[in-house]
Amino acid sequence: MAEDRLRILCDIFKGNRKEGMYIYVSHADGLDKVPQSLLDSFGTPLLVTRLMLTESKKLARANTIKVMDDINSKGFYLQMPPVLFALDEGMAENNKLPRGF
Repeated sequence: MAEDRLRILCDIFKGNRKEGMYIYVSHADGLDKVPQSLLDSFGTPLLVTRLMLTESKKLARANTIKVMDDINSKGFYLQMPPVLFALDEGMAENNKLPRGF
């Protein structure tokens, strides 16, 4: 197995304004490169975890290569909350039926 060439020690912060929104930054830079306007809308940052990002590292809801590219080019990666979809029309209609049928 080839060794990953690029590594970033990454800090992940969540804010107190929007559930599911996270900012990924390099540990060395911290939040210094995140625009103040984003930090203002993000709320109070709380460190969630610190991890070593590598090209082969899998993240649950983000593409690792994209995260690393954004940290290197912009200084941060912003993970937005997942999009929730309304129930299927048929399921919504079924929920209107009386219980017991």
